[in-house]
Formats: sequence, C-alpha cells, structure tokens
Amino acid sequence: MLIRRTLEEIAPIADRVTSYFYALVFTGHPEVRGMFPAAMDVQRDRLLKALLTAAEHIDDPEVLVPYLRRLGAGHRKYGTMAGHYPVVGEALIGALSRYAQQTWGPETQAAWVRVYTVMSQTMIDAAAEDEVESPAWWNAEVVSHDLRTPDIAVLTVRPDQPYAFLAGQYTSLETPWWPRVWRHYSFASAPRADGLLSFHIKAVPAGWVSNALVRHARPGDVLRLGPPAGSMVVDHSTDNGMLCLGGGTGIAPIKALIEDVAEHGERRPVEVFFGARSDGGLYDKDTLLGLQRSHPWLSVRPVVGEGLAAQLPQAIGEHGPWSSYDAFVSGPPGMIRSGVSELKRIGIPGDRIRFDAVEELVAAAG
Repeated sequence: MLIRRTLEEIAPIADRVTSYFYALVFTGHPEVRGMFPAAMDVQRDRLLKALLTAAEHIDDPEVLVPYLRRLGAGHRKYGTMAGHYPVVGEALIGALSRYAQQTWGPETQAAWVRVYTVMSQTMIDAAAEDEVESPAWWNAEVVSHDLRTPDIAVLTVRPDQPYAFLAGQYTSLETPWWPRVWRHYSFASAPRADGLLSFHIKAVPAGWVSNALVRHARPGDVLRLGPPAGSMVVDHSTDNGMLCLGGGTGIAPIKALIEDVAEHGERRPVEVFFGARSDGGLYDKDTLLGLQRSHPWLSVRPVVGEGLAAQLPQAIGEHGPWSSYDAFVSGPPGMIRSGVSELKRIGIPGDRIRFDAVEELVAAAG
C-alpha cells in the first residue's frame, strides 16, 4: 500500500523524478556515467521506469520474479556489476523522498528499502546464474542487407558463438554507430542449421538504432546481440489451432512461428492475418504466400488500410470461430492493445493469447 501511494504521487511529475534520479546517480558516482549512452535523451526514463514497474508488481511474484530475472540477466550487456545496485538504490530513495513529499516518511522509506533489496538481489542472482551459461553479449557480423522498401530492411547476421533461441522470441541489438544504445527486434525465422539470424527493421522517425540499421549497416559490419527473451512461442504439447495477427514488421516473429510449426511436422491449422497501411507495407507478402502454397494447413490473409489498430481486429471478427485457437499478436503497441481486446471479446481466454509488448514495458529492460 505504501509503495502504491508513492507511485501514485510521483506519476504526474515523473519527468522531474527521472531527471533528479539520474542527477543523483551521476554526481554521486561519476564513474558509472560511461555505462550510459552519450546522449541521455535516448536513455530517457528506461532504468527508473523498469524499477518502478517492478515495484508496482511487488505483491505479484508470478509477474515480478520473471521480469526482474530478465532485467538482471539483460543488464549484463551494459557491464552492470553487483556493486552498482546500491548506487541505483541510493538514487531511487533520494529521488522518491524529494518528490513524494505527501506520502514519504520513515515507514514508507523502510518499505522502499525492503522492496529494492528484494528486487536488486533477485536481479544480481539472475545475472550470476546467466554468467555461467552465456556471454554478456554476442558479436554478430552482418552477412546480408536486403532493402525491401525505402524504410524497411531485412538484416541477416552471423553470431560469433552459438546463439540458442526459440521461434517467436526477440533480442536487443546495439550498433557501432550508437554505443550503449540498445533496441529490441524479433527474430524473423525459426532457428536455422547454419546459425544465421534474420531481423526485419523499420526505420522510424528519430529512431537512432533503426535508422542506422536500415540506412548504414552493410555486410561486414559487426553488431552486438543481447540475450533472447520473450514468451510468444509455440506450445508443441498441444495441437490447438493458431491464430496469428501481425502488423507491419510485426509479421517477422509470425513468420518464425510458421516455420517452427512446419519444422516440427505438425499439421495444426495456422491462420495468419497481417496488415499494413498500404500494399507497399506488405513487404513480405510473397514469402508468406509461398509458405501458404507449401503448407495446406496455413491460411494467409493480408489486410490493407489506414487505422491498422482497428482493421486487423475487425478482419478477425469476420472469420472464425476462434474459441479453440491459441492466439499470437505482434506489431505496433496500439495494434497489440486493440488486437488483444478483440480476441478476448470473441471468446479467446487471456491465458491463450501470447504477445510481447516489445516497445512498451519490455523496453524498460534496456
């Protein structure tokens, strides 16, 4: 209750809390400044947002513990060590005590210290376990760069070490042009025998990493990969039908899921709706239609038009019924929200709807 009261009080002034938090970190411990991007507007509120998101779920361990473990393992790529956590904790308490004046007091401070102690130890433990199993990051050489539209490129890279992941997951990428700036991208194929990884990248306005990858990356360039993450994967213990919604480059993990089903020799029905604002945005249509010709259990339906967040769910509603299907949703945040709402409305239980909001909450992990 004390934690939630604090979060409610600082919500309207989050920008000021964030600025003060980083000021405390950097003035008290200038040696850690080098772990952050040179331009802090790229970092924005990611670290603090991640901590506050975790605190918000302190009474829900089923959500909190996996989230914190992903953060702890993922932060290894920044060079984070166990000794850095007290630095962040001091700044967190300092920023909250300054700006949550109505709710702050000895009892509230003690609650936050307890919460942060649990959170940080969970992250430290996860990082230590992950260190035994995998590197902090992988170097990956660009082997091909296929510009599909002026703003969309399909990038294929070769990691310098084995890289294990599941179809439907995503990773984080760092480019040599913007050190310490990481962005999340989904794998565009199931794991391949040759070990190559592919990504669909759309250059977005003011997108530092996406523009670098689309407009500057060339074969021979070396990127960094973080660890794989994400839960939008196929449950091979069932033969449920799969209903897949992909918007824009969100079709990349859907394509990976199709390949995964095919490689497992399954013949479950897979229904794919993928949308874009124009025909040009359906940049991977030929690949998907080719898969449809090869697999009689696969049905692919393109959806074109403005208002993608409304049109894709509407298209789903015109077909069906879907109550016996597992659903997978990937695309822009607005499309994910509307898609999940529509799927629940037409009777698919929430625990059978899989999605990773890569650009929202998960982005807080870095």
